[in-house]
Amino acid sequence: MPRSALTGTRIRERRTALRMKQADLARDVGISPAYLNLIEHNRRRVGDALLEHLAQVLGVDPVALAEGAEGVLFDGLREAAAAAAMGEAEPELERIEEFVGRFPGWAALLAGRQARIGQLERVVESYAERMAQDPFLLTSLHEVLSAVTSLRSTAAILTDTDDIEPVWRTRFLTTIREESLRLSDTAEALVGYLDTQEEAETGLSSPLEEVEAWLAARNWHLPELEGPRPADGERLIAGVAELASSAGRRLALMHIAQAAQDARALPMEPLLAALAAEGPEPARIAARTGAPIPVVFRRMATLPPGIEGMPPVGLVVCDGSGTLTLRRPIAGFVLPRFGAACPLWPLYEALGRPMQPIRAVVDMAGRLPQRFLTYGFCQPSQPGGFDGPLLMQAMMLILPVPRDMAQEARPVGSSCRICPRAACPGRREPSILTEA
Repeated sequence: MPRSALTGTRIRERRTALRMKQADLARDVGISPAYLNLIEHNRRRVGDALLEHLAQVLGVDPVALAEGAEGVLFDGLREAAAAAAMGEAEPELERIEEFVGRFPGWAALLAGRQARIGQLERVVESYAERMAQDPFLLTSLHEVLSAVTSLRSTAAILTDTDDIEPVWRTRFLTTIREESLRLSDTAEALVGYLDTQEEAETGLSSPLEEVEAWLAARNWHLPELEGPRPADGERLIAGVAELASSAGRRLALMHIAQAAQDARALPMEPLLAALAAEGPEPARIAARTGAPIPVVFRRMATLPPGIEGMPPVGLVVCDGSGTLTLRRPIAGFVLPRFGAACPLWPLYEALGRPMQPIRAVVDMAGRLPQRFLTYGFCQPSQPGGFDGPLLMQAMMLILPVPRDMAQEARPVGSSCRICPRAACPGRREPSILTEA
């Protein structure tokens, strides 16, 4: 568990708040009062086992002692420091805890501003992706640029030429009027189109996004499908606002059918028992339960929240073309809404190695790269029999990296268009972002 130099201070503050003597706390956790005194004055490191024991006796979460309430501020300030432009004065990262302790208001302000900048950058990236894929936007922007260029050229001729004949002056003025009207009409149509998108019932642009929004609202878990009598799919999606289109409802019914089949193949009780015994290790869970790895992937990604020992889980699924067909997000691992994803993902490596499990630690690009443990697997199928086509489906399970795992990480991104890594062997198009 990550901890700061102020862990001992938090232990002392919590003990003092409980009006507990140092000797009593030391006795309860099985250490000497002298050693506890060194810990409380931040002169000794606290191991994981001792920290958890201290937290249990003090009645707090170990994370509250290890990171404290200012942990979020540390992350925000580190991100702000990483985002500083080249040539600017470098902040003293080694004194970040001192800064937060002495000036918590300024620290919160800077961290909040950095969070706002990050949010706006994601909005810009989203619109950049959308403009690259939406043909109406591309056409409208081309019309706007064309009209502006024509207006600028015509106006330049009128202002730079003194002896224009009246007939040509009239033609140029007519051109300006026509191009102005064209620009006005195009801009009005573009604004109306964007307003329509924003005011739509769901604000979602594809059936897949409708299904994912519905599942996110359900925390990606459908308890109605557990047990011997799963609920009817039509009843589950009746009146769901997110599923506004018929295509979205059909995709939702397909997902429900698959989830019900997975629940029969790997019921909740043996799954939870396997998790308790093996931890979030999909291959071991598959071996213990006899369930196929794809079923284990999907079941792990759709567990109910709050299961002890279960970290956050993300899941990405694609078909043989590389198109993403399911995106269960996890914080920090950016999934593209439009276009292809990063070709360096283990998801795509699995497509070339059917039935061979792949495990890889990856660093997701960003100002503060985040590290994840990923599991990839590809399973072929022939739904049309021997004479039918061979179809591929690959999936990638995404988990936080365990604290004790020391393994070289593979640099990856979200998609080339918004990935800041300039020197990337898999890059297929220039990025709209600069190197972070």
